[in-house]
Amino acid sequence: MDYPFKMRKKAEEILSLIPKVTYADVRLVEQEEQEIATKDGVVEALSSSKSLGFGVRILQNGAWGFAATNDFSKKGIERTIKRAISIAKSSARHKLEDIELARQEPIRATYKTPVKEDPFTVSLKEKLELLLEADKRQRVSPKIVISQTCFSANKEKKIFATINGSLIEQEIIWTGAGIEASAAEGNDFQNRSYPNSHGGQTATRGYEIVRELDLPGNAARIGQEAVLLLSAKPCPSGERDLILDGNQLALQIHESCGHAAELDRVLGYEAAYAGTSFLTPEKLGKFIYGSKMVNLTADATIPGGLGTFGFDDEGVPAQKVFLVKDGLFVDYLTSRETVAHLRRLVPGYKKQSNGTMRASSWEYIPLIRMTNVNLEVPSPNAGRLSDLIADTKRGIFMSTNRSWSIDDRRLNFQFGTEIAWEIKEGKLGQMFKNPTYQGMTPVFWQSCDAICGKEEWVVWGTANCGKGQPPQVIHTGHGASPARFRKIRIGY
Repeated sequence: MDYPFKMRKKAEEILSLIPKVTYADVRLVEQEEQEIATKDGVVEALSSSKSLGFGVRILQNGAWGFAATNDFSKKGIERTIKRAISIAKSSARHKLEDIELARQEPIRATYKTPVKEDPFTVSLKEKLELLLEADKRQRVSPKIVISQTCFSANKEKKIFATINGSLIEQEIIWTGAGIEASAAEGNDFQNRSYPNSHGGQTATRGYEIVRELDLPGNAARIGQEAVLLLSAKPCPSGERDLILDGNQLALQIHESCGHAAELDRVLGYEAAYAGTSFLTPEKLGKFIYGSKMVNLTADATIPGGLGTFGFDDEGVPAQKVFLVKDGLFVDYLTSRETVAHLRRLVPGYKKQSNGTMRASSWEYIPLIRMTNVNLEVPSPNAGRLSDLIADTKRGIFMSTNRSWSIDDRRLNFQFGTEIAWEIKEGKLGQMFKNPTYQGMTPVFWQSCDAICGKEEWVVWGTANCGKGQPPQVIHTGHGASPARFRKIRIGY
């Protein structure tokens, strides 16, 4: 299909076939993906795919109906609309209350991810050569038993249109890559990843991010660290001051902050699958979530953030909002429906949706999803990691996630990282393996007493956030710089 003109015309055609209802929107999505993985010097996976379809969301009789298809014929469109209306009617018979939507003015706009180099224009040969070279350079010792690399690129073009006049065109591109070396000796097995675990680093940028990561240039160091971990001492247990590297802190934010602030979870919409949240409505504006140094934002406008876009899948503009301000819990991630519900629960709350509704493709209904949920720096010149280490007499520095576990209210957690170092009298000391730490979300964040500045701040991409039934996997981001937490329980 010739994008965007034919897609725009098709969206208008679909809207014209919808009978009079309370509200309706249509979302046409064209997606292109490419994934490459190598393992032990060979190409393990190479895939590319394209899809094109649309979803129709209809509000009638106080209930939602949603249906989707890739059949763009008139019969296919009419059948899909009828299915959505039928689902709305069926849902209305079992509703507890009418769905109300917060007001959203009609918008006509376009948005496109700014990229320097479209990842889909770079030759497959060039990508494979880079990945295979990085794979080879990890094998610095016979103790390296697995060497891996990965690359992914995605392009999403979509049209969003509503019966009340919104028409929004977007093209969003995200690209990522990473490497991982595994070393073994006897019964011991250790991993090191770069620049992060679970797929490396991903951003709404072009192929330029892959070049900047310099995977081959970092591969030998990662292999050497994996081997050194085999002979490192196990991380000691006990109470210590803890410094978390930005890449680990990003996942801490994701699991204990971002998911906890999703208002659909708070209201129980997600209870059967993803759990609820301890951040219940009576806490809004009253609950001390962290120390006064802790400021958490949801910001879909950050250049390059993996959770960055122009408009969400309800046509709400991307924006930056505080979730925690000076340690106080002040807002949720919201949709037009949930924010209207929250107004009825919290007297004086009058905010509009902050634009977090997204679906992973045309065939799924949008859900509240994290954008870029960030730990803000206290000031641009707050200092570097080396300054924070120098200011710490006795502690542990942990980097790069290895494992995580958190309860279904996002309250009690335990995380493990790939590597750690002792901090003694302001200096990094010996390396430790198998480090873990645990805590309770508000107690943990209330112990935060230092955060590094903008020079260390990175928006880390989380490309595999799962939620919903049927499950949807979507991309989020988390801005973080290294931070210190006092008297944290380390080990078991």
